[in-house]
Amino acid sequence: MEFFKELFKYMSDNSSTLLDLAGTHILMVIYGLALALVVGIPLGILAAKVERLAPIIMSIANVLQLIPSLAMLAILMLYFGMGFQTMVYGLFFYSLLPIIRNTYVGIKELDDSIVEAGRGLGMTAFQLLRKVELPLSIPFLMAGLRVAAVIAIAVACIGPYIGAGGLGSEIISGISMQNNIKIYAGAIPATIMAIIADLILGILEKRAKARTA
Repeated sequence: MEFFKELFKYMSDNSSTLLDLAGTHILMVIYGLALALVVGIPLGILAAKVERLAPIIMSIANVLQLIPSLAMLAILMLYFGMGFQTMVYGLFFYSLLPIIRNTYVGIKELDDSIVEAGRGLGMTAFQLLRKVELPLSIPFLMAGLRVAAVIAIAVACIGPYIGAGGLGSEIISGISMQNNIKIYAGAIPATIMAIIADLILGILEKRAKARTA
C-alpha cells in the first residue's frame, strides 16, 4: 500500500513532465502509423492485384518485423541520427506488416460475386477498387491498424535510447537508478495508452464490420 501512495505522489508531483512525455509518445505513434498507412495500403493493394509480387512484398514486411527493435533503431540511427524522427521511422517499419497483410487479406477475401456484379455494372478496375473493394476491406484494415497501434505504443518505449523521448524516458531512467516508482510511472501510462487504443480501434472495427455486413 505504501508503494502505491509513493507512486501516486510521484505521478502527481511530476504530472506536467509525464504529460509532456505522453504527448511525445502519442505523436511518435501517430506519425509512425500515418506513414505506415500511406505506404502500407498501396503495397497491400499491389500484393492483392499482382499475385507474383505478393510473396516479395510480404517477405520484406516480415523481415522488417523480425528485426529486433534495438537493432532496427541502431541501423536507422546510422542514416537519420538520433532523435524523434528516427523513432518515427522505426515505428513506421514495425507497423507496415499488419497494415499490408490486412489490406491484402481484405481485398482477397471479397466475395467474387460482388466483384463480378461491379464489373457487370461497367466499373473500371479503379472504380471497382475505390467504390467496392477498398470500402468492403475496411474492417480488415481496422484490425491491422489495431494491431499496429498496440505494437507501436510498446516499441516507442525504447525511444529514449536514441534520444526520442516519450514515456520510456521514465522507465529507462528508473532502470538506471533502480527506482521502481519511476519505472511504474512510465509503464502504467504506456499500458493504459495501449489499452485505450485497442478499445477505441476495436469499437471502430466492429462498426466497420456492421456497416459492411
